[in-house]
Amino acid sequence: MCSPRINAVDRIGARQQRCDRSRFSVLLTTRSLDVNEIIFVVEDSPEGGYLARALGVSIYTQADSAEVLHERVRDAVRCHFDADDVPKLIRLHFVRDEVISA
Repeated sequence: MCSPRINAVDRIGARQQRCDRSRFSVLLTTRSLDVNEIIFVVEDSPEGGYLARALGVSIYTQADSAEVLHERVRDAVRCHFDADDVPKLIRLHFVRDEVISA
């Protein structure tokens, strides 16, 4: 049976659970929906630069550099939400695929 384990990550609304199954230990992370935070998945663009898309909300933007991406993400979030509903935190999750030879 899994038991909740509270740590410093809980301050941002995440809860971690550790499940021991035979010789494997699996760490499960679940994040509660926090209206004060929006998460973007950021990937390398095939044309160069970055593509960013919000999770759970239809917000997309792109930029040639990380600094410009920060500005465009902030602007896109402010444009999408009403003034009273703008999230206080924007989390950028950079995802990168890497292919290596076997």
